[in-house]
Amino acid sequence: MQKYVVKTIERPSAAILAEYKKLDVSTVYEAQGKQGILSPKLKPILSNTMIVGPAVTVICPAGDNLMIHAAIEVCKPGDILVITTEGEGLAGMIGELIVTALMRKGVQGVIIDSGIRDVRQIRDLRFPIWTREILSQGTNKIKGGWVNAPAICGGASIAPGDLVMADDDGVVVVKKEDLQSTLELANARLAKEAGTIEKIESGQISVDFYNLRPVLEAEGVVYYETEQEHRLAQNGVKQND
Repeated sequence: MQKYVVKTIERPSAAILAEYKKLDVSTVYEAQGKQGILSPKLKPILSNTMIVGPAVTVICPAGDNLMIHAAIEVCKPGDILVITTEGEGLAGMIGELIVTALMRKGVQGVIIDSGIRDVRQIRDLRFPIWTREILSQGTNKIKGGWVNAPAICGGASIAPGDLVMADDDGVVVVKKEDLQSTLELANARLAKEAGTIEKIESGQISVDFYNLRPVLEAEGVVYYETEQEHRLAQNGVKQND
């Protein structure tokens, strides 16, 4: 299969990105029918951080980061570098030097289904990365791969220019063709949640406003007034015995 770099990709508009920055990963994931979530094995190295932007995808042979260096050239400000490997590999694919180069290009952050190193230095730089592993083991720079090709990262299919959002809850991808519809569904969900918060603040409880009592009954859940009543029932003793 031919290995290649695509220099120019279609990216979401600034207006769309601005709207998605008002949301969060869980809301977007739920809004698009519980789709697009990446593996929970991808963990952030910084807490209380969110990034939203177009994906620049990189597919590397395991243990070789040549194509990450090739990808730096085509990155634009606001991009998110999404890195995966052919074959199992958890070596430190990027470190302080690559991160410094990415920051120079205005890249927001990295999602990598492999390993990173120089974590203390990267944290000091406040550069957001979601990674599967932290490992000192280095890599080669001798094998070609792909930049801006369709990729599988964290078990999710990601195309160049798809919108990627990452926060403390994880990482989610929204396909370019679904950006507007998912945004509308996400905003509708936020409006519904605002109504739910009003109910909670007014003293209502979720088991009632979600109409969950029939579900509890159907599941055979029994209510007891006290622990003693429960113990007696467990022993087959009626309260008035």
